[in-house]
Amino acid sequence: MNLIEDLKREFRKKDNAVTKIILINVIVFIFLGIFMVLSFITKNWHAYEFIDKQFSLPSNIREFIYRPWTLITFFFAHYVGPSISSLLHIFFNMMMFFWFGKLIAEYIGNRKLINLYILGGMVSGLFYLLIYNVFTLFLVLPPSTSVVGASGAVYAVMVAAATLLPHYTFHLVFIGPVKIAYIAAALIFLSFLGMVGANAGGSIAHLGGAITGYAFIKELQRGNDLGKPLTIFFTWIGNLFAKKPKMKVSYKKKESIDDDYIPNEEEIDAILDKISRSGYNSLTKEEKQKLFKASQK
Repeated sequence: MNLIEDLKREFRKKDNAVTKIILINVIVFIFLGIFMVLSFITKNWHAYEFIDKQFSLPSNIREFIYRPWTLITFFFAHYVGPSISSLLHIFFNMMMFFWFGKLIAEYIGNRKLINLYILGGMVSGLFYLLIYNVFTLFLVLPPSTSVVGASGAVYAVMVAAATLLPHYTFHLVFIGPVKIAYIAAALIFLSFLGMVGANAGGSIAHLGGAITGYAFIKELQRGNDLGKPLTIFFTWIGNLFAKKPKMKVSYKKKESIDDDYIPNEEEIDAILDKISRSGYNSLTKEEKQKLFKASQK
């Protein structure tokens, strides 16, 4: 089995944004872990500190100006260390992202999930910089610190799913069925309390991501796609590197509807009839997206 070929195959697939984002986070984690061990063995710890800084968002504005790319890289990386807490950090983040990200991808599409993840991560970082530098009296943090991890972006996806589908339930071990709106509310409250704790920076990022997730869905329901600039940007980048395909006719089954597609009344009536006969869970992915599109009119 060729690992590189398997990874390439996953990244070539369409409609698997959840898998791609998880893979990027895991690959970065493994890279930083290997580099950390090699730096320790070769007694060249400064090399690891340099690489680590390229993925950590600094709280100091002057440091951030010299490393602006960290506003993107920090939510694709996680803390790497010899303790089990290092592994648990990325594990729980990716587990939460898998649960809630699947819902977002199924109901509003993979493209919007990617946009939401990136927007949530960026806003959580900006929120961290703003709060840390403006309201420092509320924080228990050293003068110069940094934040790393996908938690802010994951909170954006979690709150977006809870806003879109507040009555959807997850079956939690030892607890049973719980509405995802309650799960999101509990985690947001814990992050609010954490603003005066040892991980105040991370808690601030969580809240910034949560606000983004809520605003993203509410604006989408009003017909405004906050992620549209990212869609335009990624389309432009893709066109730069895309090879011009040869003329070919294919009849591939369509897996998702276009962003500008508006279903007509007959389609919606048919979907509603299906719900009355077989229940909401009987709908296909495309039918769920059509129903969401109709709610935006």
